[in-house]
Amino acid sequence: MGTREVNRREVVKALAVGVPAVALGACRVVEAPRATATGPARPREVANLVDAQPTVEGAGVRLRRALGSRALPMLDPFLLLDEIHSDNPDDYLPGFPTHPHRGFETVTYVLDGAMEHRDSLGNHGHLGPGSAQWMTAGHGIVHSEMPQQERGRMWGFQLWVNLPAANKMIHPRYQDIAPGRVVETMVDDAAVRLVAGEVDGKRGPVEGIVTAPEMLDVSLPPRGSMSRALPASHTAFVYVIEGNVEVGGARTAVGAGQLAALGPGDLLALRSTAGGRLLCF
Repeated sequence: MGTREVNRREVVKALAVGVPAVALGACRVVEAPRATATGPARPREVANLVDAQPTVEGAGVRLRRALGSRALPMLDPFLLLDEIHSDNPDDYLPGFPTHPHRGFETVTYVLDGAMEHRDSLGNHGHLGPGSAQWMTAGHGIVHSEMPQQERGRMWGFQLWVNLPAANKMIHPRYQDIAPGRVVETMVDDAAVRLVAGEVDGKRGPVEGIVTAPEMLDVSLPPRGSMSRALPASHTAFVYVIEGNVEVGGARTAVGAGQLAALGPGDLLALRSTAGGRLLCF
């Protein structure tokens, strides 16, 4: 099946009526291995490596799309990953005025700058540096996301996660995560901010999500490494946001602005010669 560009509006319309994610575009499907009672852990290798592509969304926001582009339409249940990273106010000030969502979840993660959220249910939230929001759109919501600064660096990410058919019409729900609630820990040499999931017995603040996600913000020092068990049944990818990272037993190099979809296995293995930072989903 050929690929084509899929924009946010097409995804929203399709999910609202329950169209399966794979029907929106071609995707690389990696079948998970069956669990074995014995045997060494198998590192997940890079199955697909793509560069984030520049695009314009909302009322004129310039961003880079790593997932949901022509190069990599989606990795079910992950639908889209966008990065806003600019010091130019003209790139982000137009924002994302009132628009609808239905049938999926949006995950917003802010590193620099500030965003204000308002919706049709009367909810209002402020996302500052280090904060996150996990919004379950469910049966439908109309909201806006607008920058709350006129100059300076705006750096943030938005991930879209599909909801199973049985959960698409649930009541909308928000989990606003202040910076101090994000769990910080060390895994081998890496400093990890844990937004969702569990690492070494510590759980992230996001709770009650049906897809049982893991979301880690990982910083590796020069000559640092990190390895941890990863469920073989999980779709997994990493997105490097600073520096360079080597992934898997083959030590495939992944640079800033690149997304690596991971193949079969049960171990996440990361290394960095000069240091790097990445988001792991």
